[in-house]
Amino acid sequence: MTIGDVLGWIVAGLIVGGIARLLVPGRQPIGCMMTIVLGIVGAVVGGVLYNLIAHGRIAQGGEFAIGDAWPGWLFAILGGVLVLWVVEATAGRRRRQ
Repeated sequence: MTIGDVLGWIVAGLIVGGIARLLVPGRQPIGCMMTIVLGIVGAVVGGVLYNLIAHGRIAQGGEFAIGDAWPGWLFAILGGVLVLWVVEATAGRRRRQ
């Protein structure tokens, strides 16, 4: 893994996390670093979901095709939204107790 790969994950995480935060209603009291983490975790969750739907299994490394790029971004954003909903649901329960 090169520094370019790490920077790519950071930028993609920021984009995916930012879009996910825009799509989920309400205020999310997280900063820029947590938005990046949200985007990266969401991309992983979305990638797993995409591979399960498209291929019926979790794909092995090296199976990426450029035609899969746009569904990958969409599923990454969907994964970010799902992660954010889960975090808000669990954090909301802790605040109410």
